[in-house]
Amino acid sequence: MKKAIVSGANGFVGAAVVKELVNHGYEVYALARESHHDQVPDNEQVHFIPFSLENIVDLKEHIPSGEYEAFYHFAWNGSAGTARADTALQLNNAQWTVECLKTAKQLGCKRFVPAGSIMEHETVSAAYAQGNKPGLGYIYGGGKVAAHIMCMSAAAKEGIDLVWPKITNAYGPGERSPRLVNSTIRKCIAGEEPQFTAGTQHYDFVYIDDVARAFRLIGENGKPFHHYLIGSSHAKALKEFLLEMQAAIAPDLEFKFGDIPFTGIDLPLSAFDCTETEQDTGFKAEVSFGEGCRRTMEWWKKEDNEQ
Repeated sequence: MKKAIVSGANGFVGAAVVKELVNHGYEVYALARESHHDQVPDNEQVHFIPFSLENIVDLKEHIPSGEYEAFYHFAWNGSAGTARADTALQLNNAQWTVECLKTAKQLGCKRFVPAGSIMEHETVSAAYAQGNKPGLGYIYGGGKVAAHIMCMSAAAKEGIDLVWPKITNAYGPGERSPRLVNSTIRKCIAGEEPQFTAGTQHYDFVYIDDVARAFRLIGENGKPFHHYLIGSSHAKALKEFLLEMQAAIAPDLEFKFGDIPFTGIDLPLSAFDCTETEQDTGFKAEVSFGEGCRRTMEWWKKEDNEQ
């Protein structure tokens, strides 16, 4: 049986990847905080290991050394809210990622597969645009950039294959953050008409089931020291996505555009190109944005009814 280690296994993406791996015959060592493991599957193929980033060095005492296909690393403190602007925390996250890579090598993992982000590209563009004043959210993005760069060198030194997936915008059942998809769906359920920027900036979204499958395929088939974008392969202007959402879940509500100014960085469509991911790994997203929004809305309605 193939084996893998997954940190951040109780998080939105981490939990989905654990389920994906189990469904494809993996034995998984699922790492999460001791009091936060309700999303870790209760399965004989899953071994829950209490874990915190601050105590990475202790991990070797709880997981047997052997032969693991990959260490999937999703644990990252301060990925949402005001903690995204905490410079010390985000720098620590980058260092902890390197320490996880080194631990992965010591445990016998063939590859290290962290969760990168398309925000790495946006952060570099924002930081190096003359006269631009980047928002505090780019401190989080800077942590991801630093982790990527340091892991490339550390992996070469340690002799472990690094494969770096980069998520565009994951969404779907299981995520409770106030990000755009969730906040808009919540307004639609309440009968409110949402307001947006003009929506001309380029964007992409990818449903959580597709994200989990992408991580497995990238871990299995990705080329060492390559980075792979996880997206829908149908990036377009944000307004077009939102109109697709409107048609799917709220055709009777008006979506208002242009009332809120956009002050971020607009990446070119080429930054969302998933061609290399598809060619090297065999991944291609299957769930349309409209269908994904329908599934997410139904999940939210069920959650509300159970509260």
